[in-house]
Amino acid sequence: MMDLEVKRRETQAMLDQAELLFNEQQCRAALLRLANEIGRDLGDKYPLLLPVMGGAVVFTGQLLPLLRFPLDFDYVHVSRYGDKLAGGAFHWKRMPSENQIKGRHVVVLDDILDEGHTMSAICSKLLEMGAASCRSAVFANKLISKEKPIQADYVGLDVPDRYVFGYGMDAAGCWRNLGEIYALKQE
Repeated sequence: MMDLEVKRRETQAMLDQAELLFNEQQCRAALLRLANEIGRDLGDKYPLLLPVMGGAVVFTGQLLPLLRFPLDFDYVHVSRYGDKLAGGAFHWKRMPSENQIKGRHVVVLDDILDEGHTMSAICSKLLEMGAASCRSAVFANKLISKEKPIQADYVGLDVPDRYVFGYGMDAAGCWRNLGEIYALKQE
């Protein structure tokens, strides 16, 4: 097992060398805009919000108090197995029951939309389960060069095609707790 002091120093160095992309004020402004957009579109629909565990925890915790309308809350937990380049298989660790989904307007919350495969699979599954609609809200949308199978309905911030962390997104399992978004130092 790695010595904790060594890991702490390496993790701190990762942050010290990273590039700040969005500060706390910019993140807060994006969050407020997202809350307004979701409220405008779904405030009269009594939606079901489903964060994707575990990256969406910070985003969801910040967003929920800003949504000033009735809603239900649960969560999904899915992981991908296999060769990620070939798409991999999805393992559904936790999904609400069909009774909770049927006829509901659902909003899936996640920290980042990278290639979009997980979000696409979740929304497809929810629609198969009878959701009236399925929308996606992500705090960060990674600007990648290849086409994504899904585009987020609500996006906080667009981030470059780099390894980003903070605001729920991790780097080597750390730094989800930051109120800003950073990119790892480019080699």
